[in-house]
Formats: sequence, C-alpha cells, structure tokens
Amino acid sequence: MQGSILNGIYKVESPLSQRGSRATWLAKKIDTDERIVIKILKFGLDAQWSDFRLFEREAQTLKNINHSAIPNYLDYFELDLPDCQGFALVQEYIAVPSIEETIKAGRTFSELEIKEIAESLLNILLYLHLQQPSIIHRDIKPSNILIADRSGNSVGQVYLIDFGAVKNVAAAEGGTITVVGTYGYMPPEQFGGYTTPASDLYSLGATLIYLATGRHPTELPSKDGKIIFADSVQLSYSSRRWLEQMIEPSCDKRFSSAVEASIELQQPQKAELKPNIVKQPSYSKIVLKKTADTIEVIVPAPKLVSEILGLAAFAVMWNCFLVVWTGGALMAPMPINVIFSLFSIPFWLAGLAMIGKLFFTLNGKTKLKIDKSAISLGYECLGCKYSRQKALRADIAAIESVYSGWQMVTKEQEKIPVYSEVVIWANGLPYRLSSSVKSTTVAKSTFNYNPASIELDWLAKELSEWLSMPLTKTAS
Repeated sequence: MQGSILNGIYKVESPLSQRGSRATWLAKKIDTDERIVIKILKFGLDAQWSDFRLFEREAQTLKNINHSAIPNYLDYFELDLPDCQGFALVQEYIAVPSIEETIKAGRTFSELEIKEIAESLLNILLYLHLQQPSIIHRDIKPSNILIADRSGNSVGQVYLIDFGAVKNVAAAEGGTITVVGTYGYMPPEQFGGYTTPASDLYSLGATLIYLATGRHPTELPSKDGKIIFADSVQLSYSSRRWLEQMIEPSCDKRFSSAVEASIELQQPQKAELKPNIVKQPSYSKIVLKKTADTIEVIVPAPKLVSEILGLAAFAVMWNCFLVVWTGGALMAPMPINVIFSLFSIPFWLAGLAMIGKLFFTLNGKTKLKIDKSAISLGYECLGCKYSRQKALRADIAAIESVYSGWQMVTKEQEKIPVYSEVVIWANGLPYRLSSSVKSTTVAKSTFNYNPASIELDWLAKELSEWLSMPLTKTAS
C-alpha cells in the first residue's frame, strides 16, 4: 500500500495504525503536497457487515458537521486495487500527538489544565449532542484526543478524532447489537448496545482520570462497577466529586448533558449538597403518563392558601362594588345611565378576569402532550379546554431547564441552582411548564432544598430522557 496512488490524487506515505481490516495512513495530495489522513476498510480478512455500516456512518457524520476541533471531511470513495478492495475516507491531518502519546512521553497535567481540557471536550460534545439527531461519539479515550503544545496560559488546542464508532440517536441497529468502544472507557450501558449523550460523559470522565493518574482505568480498583481513583490523584475535593459523578455506572446518576456537566465544573458543588433527583418528589401533584409513543404531563396550578384567600377577598369586594355602582348607574335618568353603565364595562372585565384566575388556581391544569407527530400545550378548567399552542414533533429543537438564580445552602456559601420552569422549544416557540408547588422560603439548612426546583429538575430529566434530547440549562 505504501507509495500507492489512490483515486488518482492521493499518494500513500506511511502507516499510522492497523487494526484488522482497518488501516490508517498518512498521505498527501499530489497536486498540492498537502498532508492528509486516509482511513481504509478492506473487504475480506475479518471485516463484518457492521464494520462497513459504521465506516459509512463515520463518513456521513464527518461530512455533515463542521467544528474547529474536529478534523474536516475531505473525500470518500471506493477502492479497487489489485491488493486492496474496500472503501477509503480522507480527512484533514492534524500534526499534534494524542493525549496518550503525550503522557507516555512524560508530560503531566495540573488540575487547572485537566479542567481546561474537560471544558474543551465538553464544548465539542455539546456541539455533537445538539445536532439533529444527536451524534454520540461512543469511543472517547486518550488515543482519540489530540493536544497541541502549551501556549502561554493555555494547555494547548484540543481535538477529538476517530468517529469510527459514532452513532446518532435515530440510527436503527437492526436485529443485532453492535458493541463498540474501548474497555475501561465504555459505560456499562454501552456493553448492551444502548447509548445516550450521558454515555460520552462517562468516557470523558474515565479519560480525565487517566490524565490525572497516568493509569488506564482497568489498572485502578473498582467497587460495584465504579472506578475508585480518589486515592490515586492530587485533585481538590470538588474536582474528585465532579469526576465521580461523571463515571457513575447508572445513567440516572450521571450528569444528563454536557451543559449540566460544564455548569457543575464551573460552579463546583459538594455531592451531598446536590439532591439526587431520580424519582418524582412525594409532594408533587404533577401527573406524568408515558408510553413508547406518547408522553403527557398534567400540571395543576400551584395552590398557595394565602394567595387564594387574598385573591378571593379582593375579587368579592371588587365585584360587589361593581354591582352597587352599576345598579346605581342603571337607575339614573337617560342618557346618564347609559354612559355610566358603559363606563363600568372595563371594570367588569377585570372583575371577571379575577374570578377566572381564582377558578383556574383552584381547578385549573396545564397539559402538555407529545406523540409521534405533534406537540401541544393547553389549559383545562372545570371541564373546559383551551389549546394554545401546537407544532410538529419534528420541530422540537431543544429542551431547557431554566434556573432563576442560585440558592445558598451553607455558611461557606455553597450553592445550587434554583429552577423556575421547563421549556421545550418547537418551531421557534416556547412550551413552558411551571411547578405544581410554590415555595416562598429560602433554604437555611444544608438539606432544605427549594421543593419547586426539585420537582422541575425531575420533570426536565424525564422529558429529556423520553425525547432522547440533551437537557440545556439556561439562566432566566
């Protein structure tokens, strides 16, 4: 293969890697002398149908994305040489070593540099996971991450390569399970062929542990399927706890998205201060119904007793005054009675609006429904239904957990986000859900969390998981 001319324009120079039927070569374009990388998948040998499917998916994925930290797609073609039949994928060549090569050469990384690398990779994952459909790399490991030399205060440019195991959440796997990834960096669910955006977070966490320890994850002890690394690193308490959540064996206990992981990395919280929201809070009145094809959320209006009594009292006084006023106006002589009666109409509308709000507070419900074809948001009160918004299911672009601020929970100013609503964006419009409870008090003890915030955090994760869409956290 060395010295061969491929597709009439690429000259193969030297091998970079070889694994069964796959080979990666350094080459150059004959007309420009530009260095490039050619990945080749040969027919025969140990090649399986799944290998060709993954190879084609890698080419299609790279062709459709554009990110400065991912090598550019250049070409894809069929090979028909006397000694090689198969397919070739041509990519941009980035002349920097992998993290694995760098560490073996003796380079070490400080905690600050590890955080900088983590943030760079989280930004890449955010870009991939927000594609439609989401792109899951499935093989994040030290040899698939390139890093340039240190530059000033920067750890160096970070790149993510090798999309040979890539999957999008809409890709059908057929009747068999294709297990891809690298042992030690694969999350447990990936052994069963199941992956989510949180699967890439596990692999990233295991990779960062390699950076911190210089040891492959399989060389470290484990307990109940979880890597035990705390005694092998010189990291702060908050960084260790962050990494521990990244490598949780259970998807439900990991960060749900790259955004959430990034927020926690920038605003480190002690793990015991972060409520573990797995089940619906016992005080929640939200009704959640879900099947494989449909999810329905019914949220009753939050009933704060003082608010209901205050509104009811004011509505009674307002409307009683209007009865007296209008009655007096109607008994006046013409045309004064008509003028004063018409004058009272806007006030009657306000009074009726207060009564309507009172009835909705007592009996109203907000209903969100998503099925195979559509998303709709409407309101119900005393049997009356009003559908306000509707869009196609395909128009759903994002789901956000909106936080209105941070809640202090210790004297040391530790804080957690306080969520105010869940928003699903479809066709450019927000579909908003608020909590079924109200909390007007600020937590004063470590474990006294805002109940409305907990309920919304649970609901957001349920919707995110059902939609197979990463959860974005934004400030209101």
